[in-house]
Formats: sequence, structure tokens, C-alpha cells
Amino acid sequence: MSRTPRPPAKPSASRRPAQGKSGAPRRVAKPRPAEPKLVLFNKPFDVLTQFNDDQGRATLKDFIDIPGVYPAGRLDRDSEGLLLLTNDGQLQARIADPKHKLAKTYWVQVEGEPSEAQLQQLRDGVTLNDGPTLPAEARAIEEPQLWPRNPPVRFRQSIPTRWLELVIKEGRNRQVRRMTAAVGLPTLRLVRVRIGPWSLDGLEQGQFRELQSFEL
Repeated sequence: MSRTPRPPAKPSASRRPAQGKSGAPRRVAKPRPAEPKLVLFNKPFDVLTQFNDDQGRATLKDFIDIPGVYPAGRLDRDSEGLLLLTNDGQLQARIADPKHKLAKTYWVQVEGEPSEAQLQQLRDGVTLNDGPTLPAEARAIEEPQLWPRNPPVRFRQSIPTRWLELVIKEGRNRQVRRMTAAVGLPTLRLVRVRIGPWSLDGLEQGQFRELQSFEL
């Protein structure tokens, strides 16, 4: 007499992956590290925002020797200033995820003499090839006291340059450069001086500082 085959045993609940309402596996939040770290770094010009490069270019590894931290957001190779690094995924998301709209302040040397109309365009939002930007804070400032850039910025003697302070709450690729170019003010030098509550104050070019737990 033939026997009816038994259905395969269901996996135990402990082995079954967590599922959301759609049936797809649900992401399980990683626990925060026992000692969350946040590092402030004054990135020099021509340094990549990564720890390794197969082309021999300068990277974070040449300046930072703290294990387990990684960049929270990016800063272009040809830009300078404040970069944050952390070993905490939740803190990294808070800093880098655009949905948190964390304000980022830049000092921007532009080619040309900014008019009030151009500054207002930046404040209202500029239409780029990937859509309009959010309104920004924009104002002309006196030339800030900064370290010399290496190599120096190339100027055209017949065209004046001025400095702007620009505050944005997005993080698109090369956004500040594209915004100033869109209003007729090409960027010559770009320095990020603040991200949310953290600033570049007291950090020389190429230096970093690890914050204490009460400063996070």
C-alpha cells in the first residue's frame, strides 16, 4: 500500500527571516556601537573622500588613523573643508541622508561680481538639469582668512572674484558649483565650513579632531 508523502516541515520561527507586510525580508537595524565616534576633518584640496585608491591618489588614509570610521557624506576631490566621519550607522544617516535636510554652509569664491539679482536667484532656488534646488541662504562676504590652496587658484586678471556664503539643505552631486554656474558665477574655490552644529573652527588644513561623547 502506498503511503501519502508528508509535506516538508516548516522552518522554525527562529530560522525564518523577519518579514514586512509585503512579505519581503525586513531590515533589522544594526545596533549602535558601544562607543560611537564622530571625527571632524579639514580635508585638503585634491584628496579623495575614501580610504583606498588603486591609482595612488591622496586619500583619507594619508591623514586619519582611527579604525572603523567612514565618511558621513562626501566632499568632492576639488573641494576643501569639513568632512565628518563616524562608526555609527544611525549618525551617518542623520548626517548624510537628504531627508534630514541638515544645513551645510560653504564659502565660495566665484568669478565675477555678484549682483543682488543673482543672489536672489540662489535664495529662490535654481533649476538644474536634475530639477530645481531648494531655496538657499546666499550672501556676499569679505574674503575669509583661509590657508593657501595647493595648487593656487587660477585667476583671470581681467575678471574680478568675490566670496559668497551659501547654505543648502541638499546633497546633490557638485550642487554648489552647478548652482553658482547656473546664475553666471563660476566657482573657483569651494570650502565647506559647517555641517549642522559641527564647524571647522580650530582645525588647520589636513587636521582632524575626534569629538567627546557629550559633543555628539
